[in-house]
Amino acid sequence: MLPEIGIPGQVKLKQSRVLVIGAGGLGCPVLQYLAAAGVGRLAIAEFDTVNETNLQRQVLYGSDDVGKLKSIIATNRVENINNLIETERINLKIDTSNSLRILKDFDVIVDATDNFRSRYIINDSCVILGKPMVHGAIYKYEGQVYVFNYQGGPTYRCYNPQIKDQDFKNPQPAEVGLLGVLPGITGTLMATEV
Repeated sequence: MLPEIGIPGQVKLKQSRVLVIGAGGLGCPVLQYLAAAGVGRLAIAEFDTVNETNLQRQVLYGSDDVGKLKSIIATNRVENINNLIETERINLKIDTSNSLRILKDFDVIVDATDNFRSRYIINDSCVILGKPMVHGAIYKYEGQVYVFNYQGGPTYRCYNPQIKDQDFKNPQPAEVGLLGVLPGITGTLMATEV
């Protein structure tokens, strides 16, 4: 009903292909809102299992899902939100050996990962393939959302040059904690950018 989107915009959503890499705290709300919006093909790349300590922020999963593959549970939940979309489950880690092959078939790539190594691989693949990358990150009470490599714009490496210090450790939520609703807020903004 929004005139700026209208039927032509909804048709574009239906024809779009989005890959969400990471189905944790950030990926869960991204997947929910993209499915609800009617993105035509929604792929989920995730190799991890559901962990009880993450349930307060990974809202696609419940207590009965602990120990199960996130990719399977997330795909089932997304299909339940909107059975008119096509889903794809990629149950493996995106790395330098497979990233170009996997990312090439999508219009927009969503980086919902939690480590620098994956972010650089995703970024570099998006630059090589000419794909926009919607990126989100969270830390304690803060969230960040960026769109990289869009129409010749800056890349993740422009924002965050390669870290040379091998002693640097990316703080994980389990180590420092975070406000439980923060991934939901940040992930919703990521879905908006997509």
